Amino acid sequence: MRAWAGVGEAYAASYASLCAGTHDDVVRLLGPARGRRALDVGSGTGALAARMSEAGWSVVGCEPEPSMRAVASREHPHLVVVDGALPALPFADAEFDAVTANFALNHVPDPRAAAREIVRVAAPGAVMVSTVWVVSPSWFWQGVCQRAGLVVPSSGALAPEKDFERTTAGFARMLAESGWPAVEVSELSWTWMPTIDELWRSAEGGVASAGAYYLSLDEGVRSRFALAFEQLCEERAVAGRVPLEHTAAVAVGAAR
Repeated sequence: MRAWAGVGEAYAASYASLCAGTHDDVVRLLGPARGRRALDVGSGTGALAARMSEAGWSVVGCEPEPSMRAVASREHPHLVVVDGALPALPFADAEFDAVTANFALNHVPDPRAAAREIVRVAAPGAVMVSTVWVVSPSWFWQGVCQRAGLVVPSSGALAPEKDFERTTAGFARMLAESGWPAVEVSELSWTWMPTIDELWRSAEGGVASAGAYYLSLDEGVRSRFALAFEQLCEERAVAGRVPLEHTAAVAVGAAR
């Protein structure tokens, strides 16, 4: 999770609105709340946990990055957000009636161990919902790098025995191997429409792998990156916003 260190404000101003694209589906898949207890793992700035609370869940957020928790505390002061990370959550077995992990399993060193931990804290019959990227923002930033003549190093990839195929079917297999019973996975596609400034904030603020890569560049190379970004946005922008297509795999299962 080091790649996310200190990026809470930049994430809130950029990718938070992208990741919210799955919130309606996640809340719908959870079913009726009836005041039951839910955990949102990797809760970030608290937007999904807040939606779940509005839907009637008694929600606890769990987020390891202090800058994310700080934003959540400011924007959603009613939420309980604790420090903790997969695959070692600070909760008892079978503690929650629902567990969500929105784009959390993309960023853990051992996805299967993390998925098993979600099962551990879920009570019998609890609904478990998780999402991962099938088509992520990486395609746009790869285009920026290609235009700038930059070769992005392939650092950060998981070892083959830890990784899983980043497709809907691959996500389903990984979760089944991790003990998710009768898991169902569907695809959700949408177009994110950030402003150019919001999109640039993600890079300049070090958000995700693209932002971390940008901050690793020296000043001269950053200028090439920025120019390529401006050119690509100019070509794609519609009324000051950049339409970017994304697809998520959305999984739902019930704990035994």
